Order: sequence, then C-alpha cells, then structure tokens
Amino acid sequence: MQLHEPGDAKRPTLREMVASFYADVWNRGDLSRVPALLREDFTFRGSLGAEKKGHAGFTEYVTMVRAALGDYRCDILDLVTEGRRAFARMRFSGVHRGEFLGHAPTGRRVEWMGAALFTVGDDGRFADLWVLGDLHGLAAQLAQR
Repeated sequence: MQLHEPGDAKRPTLREMVASFYADVWNRGDLSRVPALLREDFTFRGSLGAEKKGHAGFTEYVTMVRAALGDYRCDILDLVTEGRRAFARMRFSGVHRGEFLGHAPTGRRVEWMGAALFTVGDDGRFADLWVLGDLHGLAAQLAQR
C-alpha cells in the first residue's frame, strides 16, 4: 500500500484523501479529482441508490445528487483511520432543487446524518466505499409540504 505518514510531501495521508474526497469532489463538484482519488475499478454503495462501479458510474451519481440538491455539502464530523480503512461520521445537506427520491423540488434545505467506510487499494487510491445515511429522516423532510 502506498499511503504515507503525515508530513510526507509525496502522497497524501488517508485523512487527507478522505478530506479531499468530500471537499473537492462532493462540496465543490470537482470531478477532475476522481482519477487521483479512486481506482478505475472503484465500487460505491450508497443509501441513495444502486451500486456504482468505476469512475463513470460514480461521477454520474455525484452529478445526479448535486443536480437535485443545490449547495450540496458533506461535512466530516468524526474521522477514524486504521491501516487501509477510514470511517467517517457525516452530515449531508443541500437545497432540494430537483426531483429527488421520488419527490418534486420543495426549495427547502434538507439535512441528514450518515456514515462512510472507505477501503484503500494497494495503489493508494480508494477501492471501495460504503455510505449509509438516515434515509427515513431525509424522506420525512422531503415529504413536508
């Protein structure tokens, strides 16, 4: 595995990779960061939809979520790393601007909690990610009129 210790200028630490994944890819929508962070055979399993494979499948998912939820944010509340794994307790939020989970846009801000488990491959990029979110709480917010 090619992860490096804090202070190594050549490669980011696992903590830095998780932070970049959320800050760059999700919060800023910078999909050009995907190849540097994710393996080609990356597998994503999230609460909001079906399993996604590879860069194309994942970027399609990011684009869909960010289109439905304007000002979308992923905030890391806690982050624990060990070996090739990282676990993050998360807060997700955005303004419901497009069709999402079967609900027409409401224009309201929604927020829900979740957790993410990352696994890093031998090449030092993310190989797998499981994200579980409070969809019951999110659905209740989307259903409010």
